[in-house]
Amino acid sequence: METQSFREIVLQYKAVFFDAFGVLKNHKGLIPGIKETFEFLDENDIDYYVLTNDASRSPEQLAQIYQARGVYEITADRILSSGMLAREFILSKIKSGTVAYLGTKNSAHYIESQELSTLSIKDLSLQNMDHVKALVFLDDEGFDWNLDINKVINLLRLRNMSVVVANTDVAYPVSKHEIAVAIGGIADMVEEIVGKKFIRFGKPDAQMFMFAYEKVLEKRPIRRDEILMVGDTLFTDIIGGNKFGLDTVLVLSGNTLPDQARLKIDSSGIIPTYICDSIQIS
Repeated sequence: METQSFREIVLQYKAVFFDAFGVLKNHKGLIPGIKETFEFLDENDIDYYVLTNDASRSPEQLAQIYQARGVYEITADRILSSGMLAREFILSKIKSGTVAYLGTKNSAHYIESQELSTLSIKDLSLQNMDHVKALVFLDDEGFDWNLDINKVINLLRLRNMSVVVANTDVAYPVSKHEIAVAIGGIADMVEEIVGKKFIRFGKPDAQMFMFAYEKVLEKRPIRRDEILMVGDTLFTDIIGGNKFGLDTVLVLSGNTLPDQARLKIDSSGIIPTYICDSIQIS
């Protein structure tokens, strides 16, 4: 498949939204050349944010992953996570009680507050659940996939409560040719079993893009057609950007493999504005 130069493309825009996994990093670590890319963006006064469905860590912890590898340009204030939107919803709707969650202790950062207590689903007893006011799907680690997913199903069968999915990704790559089920995929399965509708935050939902757009507008006036969305997945990054009125770049460094890209585009009808091998600018 013929691809284009990311360097030539990005110079046409005033701001860029990057997906994280598959664009900036993968199962091996950081994508080669991303430090030079962010230096190039700074040199050309192109603003940037990382839009991620990763709710497994706080923005500070996510930024540290890049900074520990020398990419100091990515700071916590440039990371916009779907977990941040989930937190806003929980704090506005649930005033007291306990919020149960599927995920790690790090991911629980998004739902912790002085007013609410948090409880990992692995520590929940179905014989003592009246204090639980909401359930949040945060991360695919930190619990027993057999015992605790079954516990979630029975909790939701027995009690009505708000259920929030803070990461809509259904899968993520763990090697060049293999993927694993993400927390969004687990949520989809549970939703089907219990026959209830969950509240979702993250790409491709427009709220995620509006959240990022408002951040850009705090710095300077900018039109949507002056912003570029870069992602590796058609069904989250690209369709979400397209629907919000952004130009989009599909990169072939993550979920969408080079030999499958054309087939996926043709069969889905989701058409990126550009296709690049990666975000390397050299």
